[in-house]
Amino acid sequence: MCCTLRTMYSGVRMVAYEQLRDSVLGRNEDTSFPFWKAAVGGMAAGALGQFMASPTDLVKVQMQMEGRRRLEGKPPRVHGVYHAFLKIVSEGGVRGLWAGWVPNVQRAALVNLGDLTTYDTVKHFILRNTSLEDNSLCHALASTCSGLVAAIMGTPADVVKTRIMNQPRDGCGRGLLYKSSTDCLIQSVKGEGLKSLYKGFLPTWMRMAPWSMTFWLTFEQIRRVMGISSF
Repeated sequence: MCCTLRTMYSGVRMVAYEQLRDSVLGRNEDTSFPFWKAAVGGMAAGALGQFMASPTDLVKVQMQMEGRRRLEGKPPRVHGVYHAFLKIVSEGGVRGLWAGWVPNVQRAALVNLGDLTTYDTVKHFILRNTSLEDNSLCHALASTCSGLVAAIMGTPADVVKTRIMNQPRDGCGRGLLYKSSTDCLIQSVKGEGLKSLYKGFLPTWMRMAPWSMTFWLTFEQIRRVMGISSF
């Protein structure tokens, strides 16, 4: 399930970003891509990728909760991925598959503002302004920057998402502490300051940095082997 989710999310965001960069937003005449366009493209591609992957993300959460229920000795509510999909649709209709999509999409937009935008911008900045060629070293430098910026952009969204998901709820399922992600953000900053948004930054960076390095180096090599131009 995690593999399917990651494949769908990454596939959609990469295709969407390239289409936005090369066709919709368009490069400059000298083939450069302005930072503001890269930022818009990165956020839009990340948001679209996460929106498309939201149903599988929801099922993944349902399956993870089943493991916890079994440890607590409670009876299972779903019996596999297919049954989880059917249960969600039967209870909330097709729209139920996108329950809770807003904070996830917001986070994905910010993470890809850091990841896609930074990688594309830094890589082409290096190629235009240094003697480095379009090789693994260049890709590694760009991916190192993208992993750091993605962690910086994504950690606040992770904090907000976690607090919303873990807050106590009333009998109707409404949160008792926060009305929305914006309300959670405002309350966190007012009560604990801006530093509260970066709790857990180091673990987040340690998770994102290897993923970013592995993904971009592999992605660029696959494109090269398939005879596709470098990203």
